[in-house]
Amino acid sequence: MTRTRTTTTFAEAAWISAICFGWAILASSESVAAGFQDLAFTDASLIGLVAMELVLGAIAMLVLHARGYALSGLYPSPSMAGVGWGLGLYVACLGASWIAVAPFAGSQPSQPIDAMVSGASVSLPPVVAAALVNGAYEEVFLLGFLLRGLRGYGLSVALGVSLLIRVLYHLYQGPLGAVSVLAFGLVLSLYYIRTSSLFPVVFAHVLADIVPFV
Repeated sequence: MTRTRTTTTFAEAAWISAICFGWAILASSESVAAGFQDLAFTDASLIGLVAMELVLGAIAMLVLHARGYALSGLYPSPSMAGVGWGLGLYVACLGASWIAVAPFAGSQPSQPIDAMVSGASVSLPPVVAAALVNGAYEEVFLLGFLLRGLRGYGLSVALGVSLLIRVLYHLYQGPLGAVSVLAFGLVLSLYYIRTSSLFPVVFAHVLADIVPFV
């Protein structure tokens, strides 16, 4: 059977989002409720993230496959041109995040994400592994599935749902972190809307996950 369906319903989108991001949204909400206490990046936490996303990503893919969804559009296609565009996107994301956060930076205390990065006890291999898996995982399901899949309800709805979920599971980073993530996600989303190309977006995300630790 040829699978060509690339759109989704709100019900299917909700199920896949719950599988892929429900645990992260819950953990992020609990972190906010606890006052951002006991947050840290360690090799163990990064390896755990890799394992969790590989398992949940496989489950989500199996569910979509069983429901007749065309999975081929969810696989990033690496290329040297994509690397170049990804580098440019990463720089654009940095600029957009800085512009979004700058008006509030002076009135806000140090953010949880700053303490998490500065106090991280990590080595390079787990950082790279987590960045590769997490970058692909987030953008495949947020953009490749949600943003593209919900376009039948209107671009503003598809974009809004994707951005909302992205911000919800990054609330643990603090208010400015959430604003930065929103700007970051908006730049990646607009590029994907324009090009329908996932690899540059994934590459930019991988860089964003690696560079702060390096």
